Amino acid sequence: MKKIIIIDGGPRKAMNTAQMLKRFAEGAMSVSEQIEVKTVRLYELDYKGCMSCMACKIKGRASNVCKFKDALTPVLEEIAQADGLVMGSPIYFGDVTGQMRTFLERLAFPWLSYNDYSMTAPKKMPVVLMETMNGTPDRNNSQGYGSMEYCIATALGQPERLIAYNTYQVKDYNRFELAGFSEEAKRQYRDEHWEKDLQQAFDAGRHMAMGILES
Repeated sequence: MKKIIIIDGGPRKAMNTAQMLKRFAEGAMSVSEQIEVKTVRLYELDYKGCMSCMACKIKGRASNVCKFKDALTPVLEEIAQADGLVMGSPIYFGDVTGQMRTFLERLAFPWLSYNDYSMTAPKKMPVVLMETMNGTPDRNNSQGYGSMEYCIATALGQPERLIAYNTYQVKDYNRFELAGFSEEAKRQYRDEHWEKDLQQAFDAGRHMAMGILES
């Protein structure tokens, strides 16, 4: 059995990021019963970012998996043995959510060697980085996964990026102070693009699963 771990860094269980990741999972599982997909919602875990305990750097006991013990520990250990990794986050203030950022600290810092500055994960694997945002393709301030994307590419392999632009922020714009947005324009964009975004996520899931089975 091959395993893909999906990390959902969004706070809402049924909105854009969650829907995209669900479609990815459906695409992966449609390939074969030999593909197991597990989704972890970071907002449901009690954990912290890197504690600078340096336990992963102790001489003779260095580890490329974080040694700090909390609710994130089993997730990181499972990722170390997985065959594929997907991370999805909405974009807030041009960046991934705080939960995703702190997760990435715990994931990537143990990969970094302060002897030669190499980045070494427990194993290489295909990676997809997913973003959902209010911005449009020609007007957004997203930095995506920032410097962490370099760490991921170096340690795991070059990631595939999936971006859903101009997504709905709420289901009913009349209930909120959102006059700076045209709900009609948002709806029109969504009607033209959202199903395509979901299909792209489904196809990416199938592509990852097929690649894992063929490797």
